[in-house]
Amino acid sequence: MTGTDHSSAGARVQTRISVADPKIMVNLLGPKDEILRLVERTLASDVHVRGNEITITGAPADNATAERLFSELIELIEKGETLSVDAVRRTVAMLEQNTAERPAEVLTLNILSRRGRTIRPKTLGQKHYVDAIDENTIVFGIGPAGTGKTYLAMAKAVQALQAKQVNRIILTRPAVEAGERLGFLPGTLNEKIDPYLRPLYDALHDMLDPETIPRLMQAGTIEVAPLAYMRGRAQPVDSPVLTPDGWRAIGELRVGDLVVGSDGLPTPVLGVYPQGVKDVYRLTTQDGASTLACGEHLWTVRTPDDRSHGRPARTLETREMIGNVRRGHVHRYELPLVDAVEFVSQDVPMDPYALGLLLGDGCLTTSTTPAFATADPELAKALEAALPGIEVRHKGGVDYVLRNRAGGRGGVIVTNPVTLTLRKLGLAGSRSETKFVPEAYRLNSAAVRLAVLQGLLDSDGGPVTQRGRTCRIQYVTCSAQLRDDVVFLVRSLGGVAYWRSRPAEGRKPGFAAGRPVPHRHDAYVLDIRLPAGVQPFRLGRKRAAYDAIGGGRPMRFIESIEPAGQAETVCISVAAADSLYVTNDMIVTHNTLNDAFIILDEAQNTTPEQMKMFLTRLGFGAKIVVTGDITQVDLPGGTTSGLRLVREILRNVDDVHFAELSSTDVVRHRLVAEIVDAYARFDADREEAGQQGVRAVPGRKASGGRPDRRR
Repeated sequence: MTGTDHSSAGARVQTRISVADPKIMVNLLGPKDEILRLVERTLASDVHVRGNEITITGAPADNATAERLFSELIELIEKGETLSVDAVRRTVAMLEQNTAERPAEVLTLNILSRRGRTIRPKTLGQKHYVDAIDENTIVFGIGPAGTGKTYLAMAKAVQALQAKQVNRIILTRPAVEAGERLGFLPGTLNEKIDPYLRPLYDALHDMLDPETIPRLMQAGTIEVAPLAYMRGRAQPVDSPVLTPDGWRAIGELRVGDLVVGSDGLPTPVLGVYPQGVKDVYRLTTQDGASTLACGEHLWTVRTPDDRSHGRPARTLETREMIGNVRRGHVHRYELPLVDAVEFVSQDVPMDPYALGLLLGDGCLTTSTTPAFATADPELAKALEAALPGIEVRHKGGVDYVLRNRAGGRGGVIVTNPVTLTLRKLGLAGSRSETKFVPEAYRLNSAAVRLAVLQGLLDSDGGPVTQRGRTCRIQYVTCSAQLRDDVVFLVRSLGGVAYWRSRPAEGRKPGFAAGRPVPHRHDAYVLDIRLPAGVQPFRLGRKRAAYDAIGGGRPMRFIESIEPAGQAETVCISVAAADSLYVTNDMIVTHNTLNDAFIILDEAQNTTPEQMKMFLTRLGFGAKIVVTGDITQVDLPGGTTSGLRLVREILRNVDDVHFAELSSTDVVRHRLVAEIVDAYARFDADREEAGQQGVRAVPGRKASGGRPDRRR
């Protein structure tokens, strides 16, 4: 209860505050009345306490300030806080700033609680910093030592992990003192690096049960690593990466180049970072695809448990999956498949479906008139419709000839247009074992590639039905190159293709016209699955059989991960929302961090290049907090701090926030704040003296004479 008594005619008034609960009063006074004495020294009004009543005497404005201070302190106690001298000082500092936030609200904003200890902001600047982390994707916490930048960021990271807002926490800092010369330090690599990461480990132990931390780190849920190792998600420089124009070595890519993302569309390269020689591993999938990557390279995968519980994909490093790719007889990790890739569209000299039919069952030697063999007249009619000026004439049995309607008139022999086109495409003279899909068709639009595939499957493929199972597609060819081309077409359309060989040697001969015909070449049998919505057949009977059952869902699983020696490596970052790009055999991979809470500590010791590398690691569903003190840069002389430069570059970028903390936010010993202020004044004086052309040295006259020893 509060009351006010006015003195006679003077300016001083009295305000009384009654505290009903004796426990609140005891806490309000503090041990040996230390809090009361601090309040008396702080306020301009006189404060007297008797029993459960506080009497405040002073000017009306001063009394109002005192009354508000006691109100905030009482509310803190009522919310379960035990008052301390530091809490009173911070409350007074916040009241002096006259902001909209009330100290009782700021000092009771709980982030984490563990074993009776609660982590919360202790100053108004810290409250704004914590709020910014909640509201923005990237937050820079810039301020002097002791302002809780890293500690609060760590608390928010653990809070987000426990709330399942992120799947992992990444903690990193630049080991500037070690630089690239770790060799002279004793111990293993981890022992050499640990001192630079110790503050992060210590903060973790304050917030999590110590026994759970090794388990979380072993599972990759928490990763603590120097910045130089953070960027090590790399592939060998000669690893192919798919671009809208075809394959290019990853080592040839530059910032701004386009690569193909998981949606099949172009996405620009944001960063290219050479990694030097690293140990690499060969990751192989169950359909025979494979690629090389380092142990820290990232993969988006889903496990059977993820699928059964409807959970999203997770991001794992190569090394986390080694020796763990199966659970019993079941593949553990499923990789995403690329959507239908859109290469640069280009004109082609022959209808793609007609080309597919001729590659399947056409005679392309060009030594005679081009011919086609089929037991389905429907295909002969479709071929004729797709080739203007060509008559597909039935010769007998399954044989058809492709006659030029304009040929031989007036006694002049005109070359068959199909023959001319086959020569142009390099297919003239091809036989069953040497056929291939020309590049103009392989690296073309999805519509062109699908039409070629449909022609091949209508002629030499078909649906395979099994009771109780979805329909797969089978295709057979004697050409190893055509086998690889069909696999490429299938994978580029979002499907999977397995193949096995059927050796010619020892096989029972076939029969033609009642006589045996031996097999002269190995055959390759492909089993294909295409995604829903991609129709593999145009031929009516095959299409009906396929549609009656459906093709199921194509899936690609990790089969094995094996060491593959060492290689010169490089990593890239791309602009795709999911951070994915396509590498060897249409394998989808990425180099950034999805669904992670990433903290970069001591960021003043990053170079501009390192800062850009780190920020472009941001993945879908991730959050980044960067902390540092721009007055304590340990970089070699002449090197610009990436933290200083990034403020100029990203200052006006949406969803990026710069939280500036100051000496008023220091929560260590009170002398720390005074030391910070003293250094700030010294630096300001020295800068001002430097601008005037005078060197400012403590204890030395401006004229450059002897030190001034006067006190």
